[in-house]
Amino acid sequence: MMKLIDWYIFKKFLGTFVYAISLLIIIVIIFDISENIEDFLKNNAPVKAIIFDYYLNFIPYFINLFVYLFTFISVIFFTSKMAGNTEIIAILSSGVSFKRMLRPYLMASILLAVFSAYLGNFLIPRTNELRRDFKNKYMEVLTKDRNRNIHLQIEKGVFVYVESYNNAQQVGYRFTLEKYADQTLTYKLSADRIERDKADSLWQIIGFVERFINGEKEHIIRGAKKDTILPLKTTDLYEIKEDFEVMNFWELREHIADEKQKGNDNVKLYEVEMNKRLASPAAILILTFIGVALSSRKVRGGIGVHLGAGIAITFSYILFMQVSTVFATYGDLSPFLAAWIPNLFFAVIGIYLVTQAPK
Repeated sequence: MMKLIDWYIFKKFLGTFVYAISLLIIIVIIFDISENIEDFLKNNAPVKAIIFDYYLNFIPYFINLFVYLFTFISVIFFTSKMAGNTEIIAILSSGVSFKRMLRPYLMASILLAVFSAYLGNFLIPRTNELRRDFKNKYMEVLTKDRNRNIHLQIEKGVFVYVESYNNAQQVGYRFTLEKYADQTLTYKLSADRIERDKADSLWQIIGFVERFINGEKEHIIRGAKKDTILPLKTTDLYEIKEDFEVMNFWELREHIADEKQKGNDNVKLYEVEMNKRLASPAAILILTFIGVALSSRKVRGGIGVHLGAGIAITFSYILFMQVSTVFATYGDLSPFLAAWIPNLFFAVIGIYLVTQAPK
């Protein structure tokens, strides 16, 4: 059961966080408007769309982006003030242990971690749909054609090759589809090009040759054009910039499984994103305890010293996370380790600092 001092720290924690993150969002929106106002005017973006489709959906994204940073700064700010006013000395002198004093910090950080996990894995992917639609229409094109020579596995034992694909026209050139049974080729379809029929969601196969293979026997059919249903999505043939932003956690897991089946080399990017969505909320708890341990001691220089040390640690954490992400995306580092190594490293620092905190 929470006591009066627990509620005091709990409300101080959340109140400082809400105040700090609100100021940040206002500042970020002002800078974003100044940076993008030219695009808004040039592309005749409606004011209603700017406010409700872009900036209203922009807020949850940036809250979650900076949540662990401002959790840490909030803890350092109000705990340093408590230490400067000798409130922490009074709490410890009254018989409350430092470990016991950490309880309201733990409860508030768990609340923020759950909030962050919900934002990152479920709410933000939905709000990003409108934000990205607006961005694609009025700011920058988020889709682009893949490089040449696209190889995909669209079903078990079914492989597709497309030499090049034009997304604007939804036309692919030099198309091949092969089916294998027990590593033996049983069917091959070759075509000069394929076109997407938007009305019927069919693929038109143009200038095709079909080969039906049964052992040493082979049957060949040639034709000018045929309509067929293929388990091939147009999104398999072109790239969408950071399309994981609109996927919730379960959709992201399913997408990773699909991309692995298709042999997509870019799947690591999605694996890193999925693991970061789990690791980032845990960072809130770790950085909270580091912040308490750093700022609970009264020092000469006061809150400025604590804030300086806190900002240095948070930016070290961000740098560590970015470096590990690059090694996972473009190197051999496991996506799981890339997301969790910074947390493990700073957890060790946090445990050490808590053991050295005033008792």
